[in-house]
Amino acid sequence: MTAILGSGAHRYRVVEDWARLPEGWELKDVAAVAVDSGDQVYVFNRGEHPMIVFDRDGNFLRSWGEGTFPRAHGLFIDADDNLYCTDDGGHFVRKCSTAGRVLLEIGVPGKPAPFMSGLPFHRCTHTALSPAGDIYVSDGYGNARVHKYSPDGKLLFSWGEPGTDPGQFNVAHNIATDSQGWVYVADRENHRVQVFDEKGRYETQWTNMHRPCGLFCCGGKEPRFIIGELGPAMARSTATRPTSGRALPSSTTRARRWRGWAVKPGPALPAENLSRRTAWRSIRAATSMWAK
Repeated sequence: MTAILGSGAHRYRVVEDWARLPEGWELKDVAAVAVDSGDQVYVFNRGEHPMIVFDRDGNFLRSWGEGTFPRAHGLFIDADDNLYCTDDGGHFVRKCSTAGRVLLEIGVPGKPAPFMSGLPFHRCTHTALSPAGDIYVSDGYGNARVHKYSPDGKLLFSWGEPGTDPGQFNVAHNIATDSQGWVYVADRENHRVQVFDEKGRYETQWTNMHRPCGLFCCGGKEPRFIIGELGPAMARSTATRPTSGRALPSSTTRARRWRGWAVKPGPALPAENLSRRTAWRSIRAATSMWAK
């Protein structure tokens, strides 16, 4: 009998061996996945073919990036189908077309900033865009920092430092934004997600998590968040968006509102209603991308 994960409108059918690779190819560690407006699935991995592209049925379409990405880590796709590829081993972020053409590069490949200097980058981890198109980069393995850039790659400002207090980070592993411009940072080794405004000012935090690694905001008037944690299953949160002077629900309240599902390691792929977001959630659940 086919396993069904989730409930309500968020139900997923397990599809074994979904990805059809060319003979002799393998994915290695899959670091991140994104889906474009045409339901093409981009798998950013640490093998010989860093970006492998499939159609919605798992048929191989193309690959690119060979020899140019030392260690894939984060992948974000914007509303215009531009891919933001974050490479923590190469210390750079590249904005690429769906065919792999480099449109913008931030950072100097192979030349990290000094460890914990606060300067970009030392093993950056992920990228997100503001509603205005500004670029946020979490710089989390060799820094404790978030950097904000203009759409053309000019550094605007940075915030964060090592520690456990509000606004401090211990492995800023992932970053997301919502339609109102709030910035959410997965502060992995502090076991929390911190929330900031567009100026980098601390708003609140979600605690009682086990090393949150993956973070995705589905948007809307009441944003929903996909939070991948090392150890426990993935969970879906319907936490209220923060507003100035009003904190998010407490961790106790939030926990009661979560509707999570168990995802064991293995190829748990999308349900019958595959879309940009369902594909992202399902493939990320199926891969080992939470690993450092």
